[in-house]
Amino acid sequence: MSTPSPRWITETAPGHSEWYIERFRTMAADGADLVGEARLIDAMVPRGARILDAGCGPGRLGGYLHEVGHRVVGVDVDPKLIAAAQEDHPGPKWLVGDLAELDLPARDVTDPFDVIVCAGNVMVFLAPGTEAQVLRRLAAHLADEGRIVVGFHTNRELALDDFDEAVVEAGLHLDLRLATWDLRPWADDADFAVSILRRRQ
Repeated sequence: MSTPSPRWITETAPGHSEWYIERFRTMAADGADLVGEARLIDAMVPRGARILDAGCGPGRLGGYLHEVGHRVVGVDVDPKLIAAAQEDHPGPKWLVGDLAELDLPARDVTDPFDVIVCAGNVMVFLAPGTEAQVLRRLAAHLADEGRIVVGFHTNRELALDDFDEAVVEAGLHLDLRLATWDLRPWADDADFAVSILRRRQ
């Protein structure tokens, strides 16, 4: 049985990818801070770490992490977003792929990752019911002490309780939860969650 297509492919209006690319290019040209999530990831690892940008979009986070000295691979299901990442942020390895079927060793990316970052509400846009499968595939690419960092708005389609169930189903556990990428503490009334996950031992 085939894995359902990610929701942003089946429910996105024509031209959305182009709009998304130009939106971030314009914001970058205007001097907007687009890499706050990446600064947190950079602080978690030594220089030269291996980082997977899962659901990388046009490459804003992976591009920054490459510039500050990490070895970055980015994966996104949308070929237009990957093309934009290759154009705007040369250096990382950018790949088109579905996170629910992620198998990077089959694509000659064999070394495990110190950190996998899944930002930009990627979990919200997955096909419903594939969250545990995506987390399981991400976990399969972690180094022994590696961590997965997932951030998404909790007031959208994916409830935090459902995400936490998917975490357990994927063989992971929650190390730390924050309310923002700039390290504000978690509170039950927060509308955003940054979850740092590890494999269960």
